[in-house]
Amino acid sequence: MATSLHESIALTRNRLSRRRFLHHVSAAGVATGMLGFRDMISLQAEELRRQGKSMILLWMAGGPSQMETFDPKPKHANGGETRVISTSIPGVQISEHWPSMAKMMKEVSLIRSMTNKEGNHQRATYQMHTGYIPSGSVKHPGIGSCIAQQLADPETDLPSVVSIGQTQGAGFLGVDYEPFNVNSPGEMPLNLATSKSDQRFSRRLGLLGKLDGEFAARGAQAEVRSHQQLYNKASKLVLSPRTETFDLSKESEELTRAYGDSDFGRSCLLARRLVESGVTFVEIRSNGWDTHQDNFTAVANKANEVDPAAATLLQDLKDRGMLDDTLVVWTGEFGRSPRVNARGGRDHFPVAFNSWMAGSGVKRGQVIGSTSKDGTSIEDRPVPVADFLQSVCHSLNVDANHENISPLGRPMKVVDGGEVVDELFT
Repeated sequence: MATSLHESIALTRNRLSRRRFLHHVSAAGVATGMLGFRDMISLQAEELRRQGKSMILLWMAGGPSQMETFDPKPKHANGGETRVISTSIPGVQISEHWPSMAKMMKEVSLIRSMTNKEGNHQRATYQMHTGYIPSGSVKHPGIGSCIAQQLADPETDLPSVVSIGQTQGAGFLGVDYEPFNVNSPGEMPLNLATSKSDQRFSRRLGLLGKLDGEFAARGAQAEVRSHQQLYNKASKLVLSPRTETFDLSKESEELTRAYGDSDFGRSCLLARRLVESGVTFVEIRSNGWDTHQDNFTAVANKANEVDPAAATLLQDLKDRGMLDDTLVVWTGEFGRSPRVNARGGRDHFPVAFNSWMAGSGVKRGQVIGSTSKDGTSIEDRPVPVADFLQSVCHSLNVDANHENISPLGRPMKVVDGGEVVDELFT
């Protein structure tokens, strides 16, 4: 046979799509007697199981107060002035600032027992994004890049990872999985169109390739390889007709209003359009949750933007039949102190905080874990960061134990330890 099994695997490592790999490996396996019919069905089932999976991370930068979001304490002095409202989960109440999410809680698994030891913004943010404590010797890849490495189609002309606001980069995974940054949702990204005709643009890329080849011949193969990867990604996007995905004017006024007239609302609408077009991972950043002072007013203002957008995103995905294959995660790096400080604020508190997940196999309409009446400790089912990220991977059929080799030659798993929170899926 022209293509051997060994050759097929080698081609796949050189970035052929999984579909082409399955075609080659199935044909080669049958021809050599290595694969039977049942093996072929298993391979195809695995491919179908992964197709279309994506994740949207709603990142609350600064650490949102659990008391004023989804774990209020109205019967204790630590609860402050926050009132509660009922939700679509019988017996479950959340802060009054989240009326839209209260209606959508039936689609959500709420975790009230998140816990960590990192109380510094940078360290906790890094850990929540990578599954590792910061290290001076290694720049770990963000979880979005690791997910894209396993799930994204390398032949797509849209970026596999998009960040609306700054986020953790691809680290040692390289430029293939580096996030494409969008600064202004609702506006087309800058430099997305060529200033010349497509034909002339292609000729210029050809000339660039020749120059790169000469440079590589002088011993700069690694630099040229990274340079070419970057230009290949950029040229695919520039020449793609699917750049209209970034154009929110294609959406109805009614739906746009439902998401909200805010950057966060427009970001959530763009995120839905991106995953609908095949983007694997989208992160949306909401700043301003570091409420050391005037906590109650600040959280109410932030929730006024995030609440309608997050709820509409869930409903929109569900209406389009996309929620079953799209994981939506809401979280920050830690929570806020149960006791209110002298400035009417809450300080850093990694001991206990809350997050939620929805979609992609996550059980709907439940609360996992609980905190004490005063909010100072976890009473039931602590969920550390590693377990949380293991569960994210499990939801998307991503192998959290897959090992990448760091620049120092050390094998590093996608998530450092932990285990899946079974309650999220049973």
